[in-house]
Amino acid sequence: MKRKNAEHIGQLIQQYLRRECLETPLNEQRLLASWSEVLGPAMAAYTREIYIRNQVLYVHLSSAVLRQELMMGREMLVRSLNRKVGATVITDIVFR
Repeated sequence: MKRKNAEHIGQLIQQYLRRECLETPLNEQRLLASWSEVLGPAMAAYTREIYIRNQVLYVHLSSAVLRQELMMGREMLVRSLNRKVGATVITDIVFR
C-alpha cells in the first residue's frame, strides 16, 4: 500500500538540520574540507590554519608569494568554494 503523504528522506534530513540549527555548521565543515580539493594538494600544503567566522574564511599561509597570488583571485575562489558546498557559506576570504 502506497502512502500519499510520503516525503523523500533527503528532504526530511534537510528539514531536521534546519530546525536544529545544524545546517550552517555542517556546510562550514564541508567548505573547510573542500579547501584542499579546490586549491590542490601542492598549494594546500602551504596552509597552516583555516577557519570561518561570520561568513569570512580566514586562511593562514606560510608563503607570502602564494598569499599575494591568492589575493588576486579571491572572488573566484569564494565562488568556487561556495559552489563546491552548494550553498553561500562565505562572502570573503582573508589571507594572513
